[in-house]
Amino acid sequence: MIHMKGTYCLIIRSDGSEMDVGRLGRRVFQKGFYVYVGSGFGSLEGRIRRHLKKEKRLRWHIDYLLREAVVERVLYTTDERRLECTISEKLQGPSSVTGFGCSDCRCSSHLHYFESLDDATGAVLEAMEGSGARVSEWNL
Repeated sequence: MIHMKGTYCLIIRSDGSEMDVGRLGRRVFQKGFYVYVGSGFGSLEGRIRRHLKKEKRLRWHIDYLLREAVVERVLYTTDERRLECTISEKLQGPSSVTGFGCSDCRCSSHLHYFESLDDATGAVLEAMEGSGARVSEWNL
């Protein structure tokens, strides 16, 4: 079996909460939508499926958020370029969660806040397509 490789964006609905996020400590998540940018160059499908499972070991920052928040959409690209940081930088805004999901790079965050699902989706499409990537949607 050939595994897909690439970059993905989880669009997550938060009803608003405060929680401990591993070594990041206590964080407040506003009511609204968050986009988490990640990559799967070992197996994109495996990484996305893991995020969608409710029961899992808490390994990454996103695992803590997904205990309470809901993935509404997953957009991804199988572009062979490593676009995770490029896309994340394009989504960066004043309400991005500092230090989230970026312990292995120089980005300030890989989790970005948007007020609506449409705003989040539009921003992801613009960032991915603006990077020259072809975008697909994961069937939830």
